[in-house]
Amino acid sequence: MFKKLGLANFIVGLLLGTFLLTFGFAYAQTETPTPTPSTSSRLQEIQRQITEAEAKIAGLKSQEKTLSSQIAVVDNQIALTTLRINAVKQQISDLTLDIDTTTKKITSLETSIDELTKVLINRIKATYITGSASSFQILIASSNVSDFVERANYLRIAQAHDKRLIYDTVQAKNDYSNQKTIFEDKKEQVEALKAELEGYTAQLEQEKKDKNALLQVTRNDEAVYQQRLQTALAEQRAIQGIIAGLGTEVSVKKVNEGDAIARVLYGKTPCSTWTHLHFEVRRDGGLQDPSGYLSNKGVSWDNGPDSPFGFSGPWNWPLNDPIYITQGYGMTFYARQGNYNGGPHTGIDMVSNDTSVKAVKPGQLYSGSIGGCYGGPLLYSKVVHDDGIQTYYLHAVTLQ
Repeated sequence: MFKKLGLANFIVGLLLGTFLLTFGFAYAQTETPTPTPSTSSRLQEIQRQITEAEAKIAGLKSQEKTLSSQIAVVDNQIALTTLRINAVKQQISDLTLDIDTTTKKITSLETSIDELTKVLINRIKATYITGSASSFQILIASSNVSDFVERANYLRIAQAHDKRLIYDTVQAKNDYSNQKTIFEDKKEQVEALKAELEGYTAQLEQEKKDKNALLQVTRNDEAVYQQRLQTALAEQRAIQGIIAGLGTEVSVKKVNEGDAIARVLYGKTPCSTWTHLHFEVRRDGGLQDPSGYLSNKGVSWDNGPDSPFGFSGPWNWPLNDPIYITQGYGMTFYARQGNYNGGPHTGIDMVSNDTSVKAVKPGQLYSGSIGGCYGGPLLYSKVVHDDGIQTYYLHAVTLQ
């Protein structure tokens, strides 16, 4: 029995392979094209609103910066992020519906393939048994000419039907494979959209915090806002001037790591609204994130609404403990408000009860100053190190 079944299966496979090579190879190589997902009317409407919001924000940013215009920018940015959240949610909803439809298609195709395969195997076996007889044997077995013709016609009809079954089975398998690919692609899209949704949700919360912080910092007073804005812009221009070599610098001496090099100026000073050390790092003139150079240690955070961040470098700190971080590097709260003309905050702002400033590593110390600030020049210290790194210590007077 086992040998008979093995022979039958071999013959079925041989017949199926012969047919595929003869009739179905070209079709089997061509998958059903993946349909382009349709965009729901709801999503189209949200995307239109997003475009309008982006244009409105761009227009507001081109206006003269005032507290009211900045609040309008923040309000519209919050509205824009909310629209983006709604768009992502709608995309997830649309894809979920598509996935459900695709799942049903896959289930239906699995059933169709199983049924077609069973019918096909039985039909091929029957056709083989019938078709294994020669024309002479069919003639001998026939009772008359009409019976012979009927037997021969039946054989041709059966063979044609078998070819149709094989074609339908191949098509069902191709469609099944294509629907499985669509299903996996849509699942991946949903996971990516969920991650995008988390990002927009966090962004929305940050934007709401930014608005509250803006009102608190400025006390909702235009004069206070303008003072802080102009001070920040002046500091940015001064830093750009220092890097461009426009400042006045005097070489002081060689210093070692940990040597006292300067003293932080107290109170409101040129290009500063209050006491702090702006610590900046450049490598071959290029801007660097100081948090990647300063060693990991416990600090206090006074940089709201921004979040704390980490430190991962080998350097000792320029101030003694306890140290308070008042602003980080990069697109901080003040940078997001446009205080640096859309650019990042270029250093880390910190304060300590001890105003002594120390060199973070050995190098040549310079005493510097540059004009352009309200109330006098911005004072700073610079240390040039042997490895192409320069460290800057702004709002501090250099010790001779």
